Amino acid sequence: MLKIGNIEMKNPVVLAPMAGVCNSAFRLTVKEFGAGLVCAEMVSDKGIVLQNEKTLEMLYIDEREKPLSLQIFGGERESLVQAASFVDKNTNADIIDINMGCPVPKITKCDAGAKWLLDPNKIYEMVSAVTDAVSKPVTVKMRMGWDEDHIYAIENARAVERAGGQAVALHGRTRVQMYEGHANWDIIKEVKQAVNIPVIGNGDVETPQDAKRMLEETGVDGVMIGRAALGNPWMIYRTVHYLETGELMGEPTAREKIDVCLLHLDRLIELKNEFIAVREMRKHAAWYLKGIRGNAHVRKEINLCDTREELVNLLSGFVQDVEEKEASSQVG
Repeated sequence: MLKIGNIEMKNPVVLAPMAGVCNSAFRLTVKEFGAGLVCAEMVSDKGIVLQNEKTLEMLYIDEREKPLSLQIFGGERESLVQAASFVDKNTNADIIDINMGCPVPKITKCDAGAKWLLDPNKIYEMVSAVTDAVSKPVTVKMRMGWDEDHIYAIENARAVERAGGQAVALHGRTRVQMYEGHANWDIIKEVKQAVNIPVIGNGDVETPQDAKRMLEETGVDGVMIGRAALGNPWMIYRTVHYLETGELMGEPTAREKIDVCLLHLDRLIELKNEFIAVREMRKHAAWYLKGIRGNAHVRKEINLCDTREELVNLLSGFVQDVEEKEASSQVG
């Protein structure tokens, strides 16, 4: 079973920390589908230190989400340590994660995120400074390297371990790859063999079968699911069930998808207010509709919805049409 420091998970399935997605409303929904651990979206160390109101709101955790890993990012030791100390003392997060994987330029330009991948010494220095300052377990989420010529995944993971880090989550892509191409599971296996702390594999886990194959082929302690869970928390549930029983469950119905989508919407409204939530929910609603036949026109109309009522009416009307068409085709 996956165990990080003194925190034990019920299963090895982990929700990845996706920026702009993994707020409390989404995390709680995924948690209810059985994730062993959920990770919060990355939060700026400077925002925490400066007590920025929007940043502090991102630190909210519903008790029902736990165990939860809260991720911070930054490029300077002093502000990273201050932010980690604040999270340690003032939030109910179970684990503090440091982002070393974010590939976007606005993060790497600040010497944060994936920029650390070029320097194992900096990784050791930063992680040891944080572990010395906090009591919660500290983990690191990283990519395998900056580019094909600079793959220091083993050295970097060892630096995390030496510095007192309690686990490493490794995405088998370089920074240059972003989210393109294939994830390299061989390097994940090599890192698992090189360190004694838990390793969580990430990249190209799109089905429950992929998750099982990653665990078997690489020997990792946990498997991290990101984009495959967008609008599809059933991916988490189906994966946990498949790993535990070997049985592959069916996909959700259109009605089940829309019901959970609307639950997610109401949680987001409670978290952020209707105006912001409905706009944020547009992308999620489009993800929930994926795979339902005839969704193209509805996906366009979602972007015109400004209120909860409009979005609910649109999605409810659509799923009713889908069910009526299915019923008439069965009669025919």
